[in-house]
Amino acid sequence: MDLVFVVDDQADFVFMTRLLLQRSGYAVSGFNDGPSALAAAQAQHPAAILLDIGMPPMDGYEVCRRLRAQPGGESIAMLALTGYGRAGDIAAAKAAGFDAHLLKPVNLDEMLRVLANCITKRQGEPI
Repeated sequence: MDLVFVVDDQADFVFMTRLLLQRSGYAVSGFNDGPSALAAAQAQHPAAILLDIGMPPMDGYEVCRRLRAQPGGESIAMLALTGYGRAGDIAAAKAAGFDAHLLKPVNLDEMLRVLANCITKRQGEPI
């Protein structure tokens, strides 16, 4: 069972997304800020992280860059799950190291499809 982190400063969003992912067969941990997710990722080695962009005290772009720089960070599927959907936001997400950019509110079937594809791709790459 793949471990997925949900990271968003909106506690209700984290709660609901965790439930949906758990019902879809994932093990899920939720966090309300980037620094907590960074610390946990070193110990728990998630397969994927669904990460909001607009969070204090560290935005999702910086969290993604730092996760990618950690040992094993290249094997984590990183999905931006955000309300930021302009072309510049999508380009910034790609430059930060995200595998996919999903716009809130996201369709559950699309999120699950993209998540599974990103996990498969990252697990197939050498660590």
